[in-house]
Order: sequence, then C-alpha cells, then structure tokens
Amino acid sequence: MIRILLVEDEEHLQEAIKLNLELEGYKVVTSGVGTEAVKIFKQERFNLVILDVMLPEMDGFSVCEAIRIHNSQVPILFLSAKNTNEDKILGLKRGADDYMTKPFNLEEFLLRVNVLVKRSLSQDEKKEISETFKFDGNEVNFLSYEIIGKDGKKARLTKKEIALLKLLIERKNEVVSREQILETVWGYDIYPSTRTVDNFILAFRKYFEKDPKEPRYFFSVRGVGYKFVYN
Repeated sequence: MIRILLVEDEEHLQEAIKLNLELEGYKVVTSGVGTEAVKIFKQERFNLVILDVMLPEMDGFSVCEAIRIHNSQVPILFLSAKNTNEDKILGLKRGADDYMTKPFNLEEFLLRVNVLVKRSLSQDEKKEISETFKFDGNEVNFLSYEIIGKDGKKARLTKKEIALLKLLIERKNEVVSREQILETVWGYDIYPSTRTVDNFILAFRKYFEKDPKEPRYFFSVRGVGYKFVYN
C-alpha cells in the first residue's frame, strides 16, 4: 500500500485532505506538530510527505531538512499558505520536490500527488535486487530460499528470514528501523519481540560471517534498528 505522511496543523483541513487521499486508495498517517512528524518519519516507511510550513515546535522548512538528512529520495510536497516566490524558492532549496499554495484546486493537488508517488515507486523499483545476491563468497537465492554461506555451506532459510534478508540487502548501508521490518516482514499482523529480530540477525551472522562475534555485514543499531553493510 502506498503510504503518505500528511503534516498539517489545521485540524479541519487535515481531515479533508486525509479523506480525499484515502478515497484515492492511499494509506495516510497524520501529524500536526513538526517534531512529532520527524519522529514518525524516522520510524515508518513513506512514499510521499505532504508538509505545511507553519507548524508548532518545528516549522516545515526545518522538518524538510531533517527528513532529507534521514532520506534523500522520498518526494516532499509543500502545501502552504505562504505564497511568495521567496517562500517557494526556500522550500525547494531545503529539499522539497513541489510546492503548492493554499487555497488549492483539489484535482490539481491529487494529480501532483500521483506524479510524486509514481516517482517514489520508480525509485523503489530501481532499488530492487535480482533473483540472487552474492557478497564475498556468500550467495542468496531469494526465490528458492537457498543460501551458500561461509566455507561453501548450503542451507535453506525460512520465508521470514529471506524477507528480512532481502529488505536489509535492498537497503544496504542504511539503518532499517524495527517498525519498517514489522511492516515489511511481519505485516503488523504479529508483533515479534525485539529479541526475535535480534535472533534473525544472529542467525545471519552464523550463516555468513567468518567470525560472528566480530561481524562485518550484519549489525544491530541499539534503539534504532538493523543494518547490512557491504560496499
């Protein structure tokens, strides 16, 4: 499902935008506070961020900058009452992909959302890896669930092990949050304990690391998530 983070502090407008986006089939997560929006973004996965400028605690320009530090790819659309050319230029300089002023035409807004979402999906497709992935003598087959680990040892992984491994490899050199793992691997149907995910990482080290106690590839980042490192 395509997920959108809508950051708007005007309650009635937030509700109206959310409703229209949901009618288009999008999953919408909302926030009306700048600092909260940054926190939500870091914890979850989104295909688009729609961002007001005038927000409590942290303005939209600062929120945009904070998001760009964490993610340089996700499309950001400013939707603001600040309508001077200087504001628009500043928003684009801070990392936004588009800027619309209030009041706005709903049909035009939805068309722009659709364009940005397609761009996001195209970026995701480019990130996808092939049927097999090889790294330093290790090999993973994502269709057969079979692996060749250290010293040429073969094994067959479970469906969830492969799903987590694929997610980490697709996001190599990036920290993947526990919330992203829950959504992608478990689908939020079951909430495994942090220890469950840790055990998966320990298993990957056992399969692929020459010295599991001194890992080169699979890392737990305390309080944040998990990471596969490979250059």
